Amino acid sequence: MKNLYFGMLFVLLAALSSCMSSSDRGEVRGVYAKGFKQEQPYGMVYIPGGTFLMGQTDQDVTFAQTAQNKQVTVAPFFMDETETSNAKYKQFVNAVRDSIAITQYLNDDKYYYKPGGKNAKPDPSGKKYINWSYVQKNGVFSSGKGRGKAGAAASANQSKLQAMYYQGDDRIFDRNEIDVRLLKYNYAIMVLREASNNRFDKTKKRSDFILRDTVPVYPDTLCWLNDFSYAANEPMVQGYFSHPAYLNYPVVGVTWRQVRAYTVWRSRYNDAYKDSRGIPHRQLYELPTEAEFEYAARGGRIGNDYPWGGPYAKNSKGCLLANFKPGRGDYASDGGAYTVSVHSYFPNDYGLYNMAGNVAEWTASAYDESASTFVHDMSPTFNYEAKASDPEVLKRKVVRGGSWKDIGYFLQNSTRGYEYQDTAKSYIGFRCVTHFLGRDIKDKRSNY
Repeated sequence: MKNLYFGMLFVLLAALSSCMSSSDRGEVRGVYAKGFKQEQPYGMVYIPGGTFLMGQTDQDVTFAQTAQNKQVTVAPFFMDETETSNAKYKQFVNAVRDSIAITQYLNDDKYYYKPGGKNAKPDPSGKKYINWSYVQKNGVFSSGKGRGKAGAAASANQSKLQAMYYQGDDRIFDRNEIDVRLLKYNYAIMVLREASNNRFDKTKKRSDFILRDTVPVYPDTLCWLNDFSYAANEPMVQGYFSHPAYLNYPVVGVTWRQVRAYTVWRSRYNDAYKDSRGIPHRQLYELPTEAEFEYAARGGRIGNDYPWGGPYAKNSKGCLLANFKPGRGDYASDGGAYTVSVHSYFPNDYGLYNMAGNVAEWTASAYDESASTFVHDMSPTFNYEAKASDPEVLKRKVVRGGSWKDIGYFLQNSTRGYEYQDTAKSYIGFRCVTHFLGRDIKDKRSNY
């Protein structure tokens, strides 16, 4: 029996080998690829595609009529269940900080990948790639209090990194504090709309449609004072982004350009993990369009005023359902004088927290008062890549959801607002989306 078993196994392996090495006999069989299974990104919820009436409903009690109603369709996507927290944004800031420290100050080969094998040669272009696994295990900034080789290495790092700290009269009590003006992120992305608009222009090159930007990444913590006249918000300036007590609070003080830089970094961070395991990339992380934001905020309900339904901002027990300004000078009766944790209050029917209140949120869409009249009814959005020389009116980006300092009107699903792309506010944050690959999850033939 044993010999028979091995004999059958040998025949089976031979047959499989023959099939794999055989010719396709001149028949088109398609390109071979590993099977792909849609995954649910960490911290995100699935938003099924669908059709909805975008804009004010019949219960627009303020009769604002700032945009016409329009029936539109949105494709399925994934959305962060909460606003981006200080903890997540700080991971981005720390990655930029460590990258600058390694490439511009340390120049130590132990932080880079080493070519494998005996005969391996360095990259002919001279490029070196940071070994982030090593960085995560060993760190870059250290107190140097360890013993032996580890302590000596940490002390050596400290002396090399001294130039990254504030110098001279900028120091307080001779503390080592990172000069946040040095923390800048360089990136490049394709502007596909520009490429589409100029696809027949033979004078254009691919590089004409590549946007390259360098963005300071540290939040503007002074926004807590800039946004309010004669308000004692110094404790928020000093602790909101830096103190661990606020790690799970929404990041604020970030401009639209900083937020886009974060989405690029987050995409590359995930791509690097996928590349290390030979897994296909997911779609890029992006800001939601204003149509996606409104559709997700409605939670699958029809004609609702708020993410929880409405028409009131209180439940049957009289409890406020979001963090906003419910009365004149009254900020605290909803449970928070400023922002609150990103998991506060009940989520809407899609499982999304704080789609109204807490912080208003940047979207990918440019603001135009009449956008509803000219955008398409399939995945509508109006995008404009504003240049530095453009007038300020072209640098407006749509902001949705209302914030802790806004009255109830701005919490309505249909309310549109805007802010200028280079401004940072104490009441504007963001969350990301990534788009679904393949069929809708509701399709039973999907591999999800």
